[in-house]
Amino acid sequence: MKDHRPRLVSSSMIYASFVLGLLTAIAIRAIIVLNHIEPSWVRPIWYFAVIGNFFFFYYRYKISQKRRKAVDEYQLIKKIQTNPHIQKEDRDVLVYLLFSIRRSLENINYLIIFLFSIVAIAIDLILSAIE
Repeated sequence: MKDHRPRLVSSSMIYASFVLGLLTAIAIRAIIVLNHIEPSWVRPIWYFAVIGNFFFFYYRYKISQKRRKAVDEYQLIKKIQTNPHIQKEDRDVLVYLLFSIRRSLENINYLIIFLFSIVAIAIDLILSAIE
């Protein structure tokens, strides 16, 4: 029988995602400079940034969804609120953290950026075909 408990992704995946997000953020900002120094690099760097964002924000979306699902599936807020063995101050902090995971719109933000990455590439390909 398969274990359905949430698991952390590997350290290498976490670091790879971090590096990808950092590189795409730098790439987007470098486009302005490259436009003045070497315009022929703008499009390849833009594609790297947008495709990188596509993967990075999809990964972030999946992580966010996984966290929300764990909070809800395991009824963690209710369990912590009713646990007399946790000090009140600790309980309040834990409930705050879990509520912030459930109420945050970060997953929507990640999904929108993920989708707009697809839209941006599609528009570029269409406009390039028309030229």
